[in-house]
Amino acid sequence: MGVLITVLVVCAAAGLVLLAMSLRNVQQYEKGVVFRFGRLLPDIRGPGLRVIRPIGDRMQKVSVQTEVLGIPPQGSITADNVTLTVDAVVYFKVIDPVKALVNVRNYPSAVSQIAQTSLRAVIGRADLDTLLSDRDHINAELKKVMDAPTEEPWGLRIERVEIKDIALPESMMRSMSKQAEAERERRARVIAADGEFQASQRLSDAAATMADTPGALQLRLLQTVVDVSAEKNSTLVMPFPVEMLRFFEHQSRETDGESARRSSPRPALPELPELTIPAPPTAPAFSLSGERVGSGGERIGSRTAVARERRDNWPARADSDFGASHDGG
Repeated sequence: MGVLITVLVVCAAAGLVLLAMSLRNVQQYEKGVVFRFGRLLPDIRGPGLRVIRPIGDRMQKVSVQTEVLGIPPQGSITADNVTLTVDAVVYFKVIDPVKALVNVRNYPSAVSQIAQTSLRAVIGRADLDTLLSDRDHINAELKKVMDAPTEEPWGLRIERVEIKDIALPESMMRSMSKQAEAERERRARVIAADGEFQASQRLSDAAATMADTPGALQLRLLQTVVDVSAEKNSTLVMPFPVEMLRFFEHQSRETDGESARRSSPRPALPELPELTIPAPPTAPAFSLSGERVGSGGERIGSRTAVARERRDNWPARADSDFGASHDGG
């Protein structure tokens, strides 16, 4: 009886061990691939508690989650002979667990290697400007290059490839900064010139409107005065009409023309006969001794005699001088 109990206990323990060896738990994000004596079974076990043969069967689980794989920095030369270092990241997932296990060994490492070579190849076909400004195109081309050798043969799908960083040489960074600064300055000048052109057009339209409506110019003048006087200034600036300046310019031109006409040479006048003007009567002379001398050379002693002599001799001498002048003429 004791031997029978021992045999039953051993059989029960063996059954439990075999049962434990035949049960497999598959997670929701996994697929189970079963090999029986090294031969692949066609059925792929889904998530849940699965039973396999305890002897001869071997189950290998494959995750179907999206995996992220970083590509180490790769030094490359662009199409325009610029040396740079680029690193990227790859997002992929297993769509066929059988191919991922049977056709390739250690598929994450294989994806990493093919991503590095594809990155160098794509960078070598693109120039620096495209690489910096159109990364979406580069990423799409990288995905296309990596999909060809991985999806159909290996059962892997490359969902996304993105370039993370581009390391440029220091000299190239300085050159690009100068180029960007020059481009910004050019745009600023173009925008300023465009603004000046539009402002000139608006001013031309405003001038035409004011010319058609004289009252608009007066209103604008008053508005300018209000704007200037709004601030607390001690000086009031009054605009001076341009028409006044034109009026003064016209007047100055007329004055210059009149002065030029006056300064022009006039025709010579006929010569007139020369007239002889009689000399005035000679007054009594005085000698150095203090004596007065008359017109006839006689000495005059007193003032009364001098006055009498001048009164008596003045008409006769004036008449004689006038007659002599007419006879000579």
